[in-house]
Parts: sequence; structure tokens; C-alpha cells
Amino acid sequence: MTPCVRRLLRARPADYMLALSEMGASLPVVGKRLEPLGTVAAMSAWGMRFAPELMSGAAKGWLTPGNSDVRRRDRESTHEALRQRQYLYRRGVHYGDSPAQLLDVWRRKDLPTEAAPVLIFVPGGAWVHGRSIMQGSALMSRLAEQGWVCLAIDYRVSPHHRWPRHIADVKTAISWARANVDKFGGDRNFVAVAGCSAGGHLAALAGLAPDDPVFGATLPEGADSSVDAVVGIYGRYDWEDRSTTERARFVEFLERVVVRRSIKRHPEVFRDASPIARVHRNAPPFLVIHGSKDSVIPVEQARSFVDRLRSASTALVSYLELPGAGHGFDLIDGPRAGAMAHATALFLNQVHRNRTQFAKEVI
Repeated sequence: MTPCVRRLLRARPADYMLALSEMGASLPVVGKRLEPLGTVAAMSAWGMRFAPELMSGAAKGWLTPGNSDVRRRDRESTHEALRQRQYLYRRGVHYGDSPAQLLDVWRRKDLPTEAAPVLIFVPGGAWVHGRSIMQGSALMSRLAEQGWVCLAIDYRVSPHHRWPRHIADVKTAISWARANVDKFGGDRNFVAVAGCSAGGHLAALAGLAPDDPVFGATLPEGADSSVDAVVGIYGRYDWEDRSTTERARFVEFLERVVVRRSIKRHPEVFRDASPIARVHRNAPPFLVIHGSKDSVIPVEQARSFVDRLRSASTALVSYLELPGAGHGFDLIDGPRAGAMAHATALFLNQVHRNRTQFAKEVI
């Protein structure tokens, strides 16, 4: 039996959907308009694996007595966070040559003349959705209110763009900020990165492996893609471990949709992409935030990552575990989104103050 026939026999409905979406996206003229179908197919392949757990968790929440008032308060708080989008200063700024490499600038209109610290926000979406719209609003509003310049980036995603283009785009955005953010009042010398879910993974990887050529980022000569601090929010930090059913299903998703390679044949690709395998003594300061009831990325994975960081890094490593919070809590849970934004602002402002004080002492 030929390898092609074996692959066809092992293929699942989601595999055929992905193949059809790629064929459609390759068509001239109309192909670009059909790319979103690939995202839908990929999200279906990912979501169906977790649908039973997510539905079970949602049902428990809806059936618990007294939860209607809690949900109402959550909705009101979330709507308030979304109304804070008055800090959205400029849309659709290009940070690279690809049409997908765009960012939105968040800042106060009355920003002081002194250069402001910068945060790059990387949205989540299981590496198949890379748009920042509706993500990070509470966090960026809080920081912008305090005088930060925030850059919410979009990046290329699977299945039409194979790994590692995702992380290459994040590194490109960081180097762009280091060279250009002063045009929006930002300080080139202090750039932090934060991300949720897949964005948390990308933010952590960018912070731990700033100069690694394996990720294929084409940067100008002398470009700087390092960061001064990292915030990972319900991120995935290990692409290798298959010790549990959940982890094995996740690696299978990576093989079929994101990396499009087998971990058995290309283990180095999955190891290179794992922040937990990239921890080192000179890592930047880290804040890791996770919900205790996350059914998509179990909280034990965040704890393991933090333990590994603390055992190796000489920099500050902070950890915040939100009791009862699930995956994507900042999108649907106003009070917890506010707590996350507050904790992140405290952490980043402390790191920035320490860096500024150190620079003054050196001078």
C-alpha cells in the first residue's frame, strides 16, 4: 500500500475540510477571500475534541442556583471594559510586508511628552486565528490609561501558513516596535509582550528565544527582537508532552493543522516551539496568569512552566492563579478580566520602574 493511500485511509473529515480549504485558497483572484474557510475548518478540528468538556462545564454553570445574578454582573462588567475602547488610537498600521501583518495602536490622546513604556499584545486563537479584534481590551485600556503605548498585533495563521510563521510575525512586530514605536510616543528601550492562549505561547517563546534563527523571521540587519518583560495569560507552554489524553490530542492537532509534520519524525520542531524547553538563566521577567478551572489548557501546565522558570531564571517570576476561572475568562468574565488587567499593570509598572531606576544609577 502506497503512503498516499495510507494517508487517505487515516484521514478524518476535518482533514478533508482542511485540504479543500487550502485548494480554494490557492485559486487565483478569489483564493484570498476563501482563506477564512481554512480557519473555520481548523477551529472545527480543534473545537470538536473539547466540545464535550466545554459543554459540560457550561451546563454546570448555567444550572447552579444563583448564577443568573453573577452572569448579569459579569456581562455588565465586560460591556464596561469594551466601552473603554476610546484608547484605540490608530488602526491598521503595517509592521511588515504581508497584508496580515497589521497592528492597532492603543494610547491616550494626551500622552505626556516623555517616551512611554510599550506593550505588544498577541491575541489567541489556537494558532488558526490571529486577529486582535475583541481581545485584550481590558488589559490595554488599563495600561493606556496609565500612560502606556499598546500595540495589538495580527499575525499569519494555519492552516494556510505553516509554523513557524506565527512566531516569525511576533518577532517582526517586536523589532518593528524597537525601531518605530517612538512615532506614537513609545519608548524603544522598553518593550514588553503579553498574550492570551496561543498568544501566551507566542509571547513566552518570543521572550525566551529572541535571537533564534530557527523561527525564520527575516529581520533587518541589527534588528532587536528581544523584550523586557513577558505576560502569559492561560497560555500553552509545552508542545512535546503527550503524557495525558488531553496533551496527546493537542499534539495531534499540531501535527494535522499547525505544524503539518509528525512529532515522531521531526521532534526538534516541537521542542524548539516549547517555551518550557527554552527556559534559561537570562530569561526576562515573567508573569504567568491562569484559571484554576481551565478545561482547555489545564492549570497544572502553567504551574509546571512557572516551576521550571523559577528554578532557572534569575529574573522575577510571578504567578497568579484565578480561582474558578476557565479558558478565555477575560472575554466573558468582567470581574476576573479586571483582576487580570490590574495584576498585569502592577507587574509591568514595577518591572519598568526597576529598569528605569537601574538606568539612572548606571548613568
